[in-house]
Amino acid sequence: MKRDFDVVGSRAALVDAPDKATGRAKFLEDLSFPGQLYGALLQSPHAHARILNIDTSKARRLPGVKAVLTAADVGLVKYGVSPARYDETLFAADKVRYVGDEVAAVAATSLETALEAVELIQVEYEPLPAVFDPLEAMSDGAPQLHQDYPHNICAEVHQEFGDVEAAFKECDYVRSDTFRNKRQDGAFIEPHASVAEYDLSGRLTLHSATQMPHYVQRTVAMVTGLPISRVRVVKPYVGGGFGPKCEATPLDLSASCLAIRTGRPVRMSYTRQQVFLHSRARHQFIHEMKTGVKRDGSLMALEHRCFMEGGAYSSFGIATVYYAGSLLGAPYRLPNMKYDGYRTYTNRPACGAQRGHGGVAARAAFEQQLDLIAEELGRDPVDLRLQNIMEVGDVTCNELSMSSLGMRECIEAVRDGSDWLNKKGRLPRGRGIGIASGFYVSGAGYPIYRSDTYHSTVRIKLQEDGGGVTVYTGSAEIGQGSDTTMAMIAAEVLGIPLADVRVESGDTDYSVDLGAYSSRQTLMTGHATREAAEDIKRQIVEVLAEELGLDVEAVKFRRGKVEFQGVDVDIAPLRTRYIREHRGWSQQPEGPELTFLEAARMAYLKKGTIVGTGKYKPPTLGGKFKGATVGTSPAYGCSAQVVEVSVDTETGQVFVESITDAHDCGKAINLTSVEGQMEGSISMGLGEALFEEVKFDDQGRILNASLGEYHIPTILDVPEMKCIVVESNEPNGPFGAKEVGEGAIMPTIPAILNAVRDAVGVAIQELPLTPERVLMAIKEKEKEES
Repeated sequence: MKRDFDVVGSRAALVDAPDKATGRAKFLEDLSFPGQLYGALLQSPHAHARILNIDTSKARRLPGVKAVLTAADVGLVKYGVSPARYDETLFAADKVRYVGDEVAAVAATSLETALEAVELIQVEYEPLPAVFDPLEAMSDGAPQLHQDYPHNICAEVHQEFGDVEAAFKECDYVRSDTFRNKRQDGAFIEPHASVAEYDLSGRLTLHSATQMPHYVQRTVAMVTGLPISRVRVVKPYVGGGFGPKCEATPLDLSASCLAIRTGRPVRMSYTRQQVFLHSRARHQFIHEMKTGVKRDGSLMALEHRCFMEGGAYSSFGIATVYYAGSLLGAPYRLPNMKYDGYRTYTNRPACGAQRGHGGVAARAAFEQQLDLIAEELGRDPVDLRLQNIMEVGDVTCNELSMSSLGMRECIEAVRDGSDWLNKKGRLPRGRGIGIASGFYVSGAGYPIYRSDTYHSTVRIKLQEDGGGVTVYTGSAEIGQGSDTTMAMIAAEVLGIPLADVRVESGDTDYSVDLGAYSSRQTLMTGHATREAAEDIKRQIVEVLAEELGLDVEAVKFRRGKVEFQGVDVDIAPLRTRYIREHRGWSQQPEGPELTFLEAARMAYLKKGTIVGTGKYKPPTLGGKFKGATVGTSPAYGCSAQVVEVSVDTETGQVFVESITDAHDCGKAINLTSVEGQMEGSISMGLGEALFEEVKFDDQGRILNASLGEYHIPTILDVPEMKCIVVESNEPNGPFGAKEVGEGAIMPTIPAILNAVRDAVGVAIQELPLTPERVLMAIKEKEKEES
């Protein structure tokens, strides 16, 4: 069958695979700078306490110490993620709000000296009552974390679309459920780390293991007071992010301030325990959902309340509380929806964004409830979903537009791929099968801060010998394969081999790019890359057409060759000129066809250095109601999964035997990467469903702050996975592409929950599915039945 593209849609090895496989890839810990100092942080031992006094005199006198900073030194510039809720300062001044809150930072000639100096800083605390539960935090008389936010309500959302009350009156069946998850950790392999350099011209360069160089640049400039043009953020190779590396950390800011103070490079990094203390990972959610349907299964209305335990600061919490409601508007036709969401401050580390930001627990609750409704109606869960599924061109009640949507194809694919029809209702007790769907944005429609900025700009420079191009982008390759995606897009547009494209990324000096979050880079950076490559191609084609006296439409590039459409061209004069010009060069062109190399070199000889530029920002999206910007996107990915489990009814242990996954990514730029993202999402969802939970004692101290005690899936836990790629050709995506990085996690947890219920006949509405929790649910059901 004829392929539409030569590079796009193929299977390509990641462009950084050789460096990573051979150990040549440079992560932050591999970087070294002459004269570098080592930084360390003093963090609070109390969950909530007033600071009465800080004495740094002993630390400052310790030999080898070059600087000690507290709030008195750096000031109290407030920062955060959303300008609507800047509630952090680099160092606590009046009080600390969680175990781990930063109080001071030290720079010294060795890490040992810095750590010793931290121990010498004397802080006098007055312990205060603390609160850890989101509902208790909202109650009268609860300890208050921030005086500007009564009842510890960091953010609240109240939205109604349609007429929910009237719709419920028309329903034949209404069901209410409450669902709880637990706090998660991102569990990336590389802890956060930073090195800051401040040069004699007053420019700061920060090397940071971040997934958002652009936003880190803005925050560092704001806190240090430097003009943003004098702050450069460079991201080396990064060992995973998954969301918690989406903002400037106290490491980034402390290293920057210490470098400015000392005039020397300053290196800082978190231990694994400090990674847990910094957190910024998945919130704990409590979802209360009431859903009404007609007798024929038509969804009529959803009334939804959500309470989020957010920790001591806002981080991404304002967006999270909106996402938790808005993403339930699809992929099913739901004409009436009411949502009340509350994010509360508690005396724990701040939660933030994590894969499937805001939507994972809500999706789990809703998809589990759909299964329970299907059972009450005597319907097959697959059929009920297909009956209510949205189609291309539909707009949700909260004004999200489905420009492409392969949801039906995904459900049918996993139904058929899992042998659902022969297994559902026919498996023995202890064995079960479950289905769920998911839905997610392909990039946030608006920046985190109000701005008309382009979300991505890209430069591509043609090599002056014509032998390829280099793509310069500020986007963040964090292991998801974005550099390879951009290389493939550029190669496809220019008609050259993938090996002739080099990508330089993750540097704010290269371009503006909002970074690796909300599954945005394939669509947004991809658009900018495509436009930049088209610009390069246009410039080469114009020179070649002029040289040959052709119309530009007659010149095409493909597979490294020049194709002339509808005309016969004698390339001999150009070939002769090229060879004369490049006497002594190796690999002189030969053969009957003109090469891209020759054409590109001719363009350089005519025009000099050739650079192409591209840019992208979404059009105006979404509705006009308050909060309408959260959840809007140029496109939406969707997915479905069928999970088969076995449950040991004597112990409650759940074994996930197989997962069949289908995801609509619009158009797979790199099939191998798409499947990799699907498998990665399933693995994370598996861990959250079965055993991941950050645990605390009654003083707000984390009990399992290590990857030895906080269990994530290993290869021994991961089941057989069948990944089916569905392509819907998204009109708003480059080559039809849209997201896969986060949406693929959405169905995993509810599909496991539904499979467990199918196996043992009990709906478990609290995560994780530990053996104890499952066994207690089984025993409770047996007691009720007896």
